Amino acid sequence: MADRERKRSPRRKRKDRADRRRRDLAERRERMAARTEARNEAAREALEPLAEGERPVVVTIGAAISAVIALSVIAGYLADVEVRVFDAEGVARGDQKPPIAQVLAPTILLAIMAWGMWRTRYWAVLGFQVVLLIAILAASFGLVQATRIDQAVGNTILIAAAAAMFYFMIKALARIQMPERRPPDRR
Repeated sequence: MADRERKRSPRRKRKDRADRRRRDLAERRERMAARTEARNEAAREALEPLAEGERPVVVTIGAAISAVIALSVIAGYLADVEVRVFDAEGVARGDQKPPIAQVLAPTILLAIMAWGMWRTRYWAVLGFQVVLLIAILAASFGLVQATRIDQAVGNTILIAAAAAMFYFMIKALARIQMPERRPPDRR
């Protein structure tokens, strides 16, 4: 019986140490969560909601960029600008005028986004951030494939500019705040 007790004793000690470690880890997680929540609350209190009619500068710049791109797409189409067309294998088939649907879809999207950002709408700023993210990814892939120095510099500038706008729009989004969802009026 003593032999069996001697073998159980180290197992119990290991189990007790593991239980203590789990408790310590759980307590540490709770303390970290409390500190994080306190910091988040302090950051929320420091933010001032936008005044009536106020629009952050970065949102105004984003609205202008969206409007300019939408107008330039329409102007290019009306000026009969041709784009290079590729077949399914990736071989260039030549230059031709794009179909109207490929012109209208991004134009309408960017025009609505420009209007929404001009009116300081949360969804429009969030949508523009998605466009910025796509531009950052496309420029990153372009940077990887760059064969000339001007391509590398242009893609790097695009990445830096889009990333800076994305970063500054985060605080603007926090100030705009997600609109409250209200139940529909039922009469």
